[in-house]
Amino acid sequence: MSVLTDLIYGGSHAVAGLTEGAVNDAIAKYGADHPIAFPDTAYFFPTIYAATGVKVKTLGDLPACVGVLKSLITDQEDLGQALNAGLATAVGAEILEGLKFAEPKDAYEQAAVPGIGFVPDPVIRSLGVPLVTGDIPGVAVVLGKAENGEDVAKVVKDYQSKGIMTFMVGEVIEQCAEAGVKMGLELRVIPLGHDVTAVIHVVTVAIRAALIFGNVQPGDLAGLLKYTKERVPAFVNTFGAIDNVVVSAGAGAIALGFPVVVDIDLGENQVPGALESCTDHNETVKKSLELRGIKIKSKELPIPVAFAAAFEGEIIRKADMKVEFWSAKNTTCELVLMKNMDEVEDHKLVIDGPDIDSGDLEYALATCVYVAGKKMQADFESVIERKIHAWFNYMEGVMHTGQRNQFRIRISKDAYDKGLRLTHFAEVLYHMITDEFDAVVDKCEVHLITDPVKATAFLNDVAIPRYNMRDDRLASMTDESVDRFFTCILCQSFAPAHCCVVTPERLGLCGAVSWLDAKATYELNPNGPSQPIMKEGCLDERTGRYTTVNDAIKDATHGAVEEVTLYSIMEDPMTSCGCFECICGIEPCSMGVVITCREYAGITPLGMTFSEMASMTGGGVQTPGFMGHGKHYIASHKFLKAEGGVGRLVWLPKELKDQIRPYWQKAKPYLAFGIECGKAFVQVVAAAYSIYIYGRIIQDSMHGIKDSLNWFKGLN
Repeated sequence: MSVLTDLIYGGSHAVAGLTEGAVNDAIAKYGADHPIAFPDTAYFFPTIYAATGVKVKTLGDLPACVGVLKSLITDQEDLGQALNAGLATAVGAEILEGLKFAEPKDAYEQAAVPGIGFVPDPVIRSLGVPLVTGDIPGVAVVLGKAENGEDVAKVVKDYQSKGIMTFMVGEVIEQCAEAGVKMGLELRVIPLGHDVTAVIHVVTVAIRAALIFGNVQPGDLAGLLKYTKERVPAFVNTFGAIDNVVVSAGAGAIALGFPVVVDIDLGENQVPGALESCTDHNETVKKSLELRGIKIKSKELPIPVAFAAAFEGEIIRKADMKVEFWSAKNTTCELVLMKNMDEVEDHKLVIDGPDIDSGDLEYALATCVYVAGKKMQADFESVIERKIHAWFNYMEGVMHTGQRNQFRIRISKDAYDKGLRLTHFAEVLYHMITDEFDAVVDKCEVHLITDPVKATAFLNDVAIPRYNMRDDRLASMTDESVDRFFTCILCQSFAPAHCCVVTPERLGLCGAVSWLDAKATYELNPNGPSQPIMKEGCLDERTGRYTTVNDAIKDATHGAVEEVTLYSIMEDPMTSCGCFECICGIEPCSMGVVITCREYAGITPLGMTFSEMASMTGGGVQTPGFMGHGKHYIASHKFLKAEGGVGRLVWLPKELKDQIRPYWQKAKPYLAFGIECGKAFVQVVAAAYSIYIYGRIIQDSMHGIKDSLNWFKGLN
């Protein structure tokens, strides 16, 4: 191992020297008190914070960190010690990347090279759901410069087709771009930057996952390394020649539990399971996935374009669009209907009207899917129906937004040129429904109606009545009207101390799991992530405290959480994994509640950003006064019931107001009560402001609170 350890130590010493010099230069230029921070994170310099607990806030905090970095480089002929030196390289890389933010913002942006650099906290949280559901089965880091650009492009495209999130560092970025690889956060192929130090931005994603989802405490290095190794499915591929800095950075990745695959022959310097050679690029993906234990369920569909979750965020601009189906211009709807077995012809695909090659740019589209099965239930219709959005988006060159009879679909010119037609949309629906819902669907028939007259007739005569029937049933469902709730532990692959309790009036905090979804999940998979909780042993109706709920939570979290309430933010609030859509918290001056969402990057009246509030609620932690939740829950009668309900709400950002407006409008009687209560809280805040110096934060809060109250009034 002497050659390998020598390379690791050589790279670590080089990075340590460069880091120390850069820190000294920055302090000499700006002063030790000059503030420094990565953008939109509550975790300071995440690697340093997670490993040591040190909160880097100014340049003057960095010399001590450099000292810790240097202490990890022992030069001992031991692989374990050498891997620690690799961690030192990671710390050095974080400091070097962080120093870029010591410059004025405009200067940093002007000097920025292609790549997104640091990945903000809200982005990591937004990845939580696809990571735990397997839509993102793994994370690849691709760095260097391939001898042949087509080789690295082929590997990256293969990862993309499998849903792997791929981060790129170095000249592989240009090589993939030249080979036609589609990139962007929404496509899960993300260029970070050209400096090898940019690889730290992937490392901090893994590290913050441990802090956000895993409740790993800052300073617990052993717990951090255990979490990243066992729960973050990441690995590294290097292309081209490697120097000692790259080797040292790879050692840091191995220390975190991420195997490294290089495309040069390392001979006897390989470390089985951790550092291996693969000179055949046709085998790179296979070997990488095997080393990390990632299994991909292949979906071979009879369509002419790629099909993968990685394309779900693809945006089709008007200039790149071939055809469009849009409810604002033509009739659109999507409906799944349960039928008797003798009423459905399996794999019957019908295009009723013109296909997209008829020469028009805009079409009507009524999508009707008939399903039948011995175990099929009407409650499953909407569960299957909501998947249409995802499945259409999985097709490369297709963009789908909205649902029911309010949606837009765009098909790109490139996808059209490859031969994509409506028959392929029908094939996707048939294959995905019979694959994912095979436990209840025995037969499936798909009709795509583009004839505008027939589409309108189907919408008015069939779809709208069915939508209304479902809505009426859901509206009548309350927590009191059912005999059971359901757990949801999907997120436990990342957040082992968290378990959601889903009720008719409280959906999962990710916003993706309703009570009907959880019920369907249980019936489709009795041993799956959703299990029933019989509604028994009510200890406190006001807060929603049940013995059966406590028993289920304690069992699901292996004792990490023993008690939760369903309707209180102050008394044993429900835990969060980190995937929440919103966070609410008590504003101490008014004793009212503020809500923020992931899309809002500003400071709340609490003087905290979304990320800072989120740092108090993720990973299964119970923090009285703070709670993660779904957006639609805000309009529920059970929202903050124990603390007075919506009357406690004094502030929320415009982005969130616009999104929940339709749900608030349906809850007008409840809302009217909330407005009257809210007035009192606004008056309290105004009085407090007149006698208590709360600085700029409370002044801004007053404007926001008044805006929110006016918005509430406008809805009623």
